[in-house]
Amino acid sequence: MILINLKMPIRPERVEEFIAIAQQYRADVMAEPGNVFFEWSRDLQDPNTFIATECFTDGAAGGAHMGTAHVATFMEIGPDYVAAQPDIIYVDSEMVIGWNAMGEIKPR
Repeated sequence: MILINLKMPIRPERVEEFIAIAQQYRADVMAEPGNVFFEWSRDLQDPNTFIATECFTDGAAGGAHMGTAHVATFMEIGPDYVAAQPDIIYVDSEMVIGWNAMGEIKPR
């Protein structure tokens, strides 16, 4: 399993435009055969910062992802939207793929 967290600070004047691009990018990534999930979230402290969390079945799927046209486009236009260099966490793990139930919190 490949797990990627990407933290992207976006220029305030380009946030609305970025949201449309991010929605399309998510749809494109989720259509990839090796994608397990892809989610965008917005930082609660800074509404101009977006966090992508994505998961791929394995290194081959992650490599295929990097070779897609939508990744090339996103990497090409990204510098026009970011306010600073994004941060990334990349984990390559043999763990179970996908979401698991959290044991510590359950509905009352």
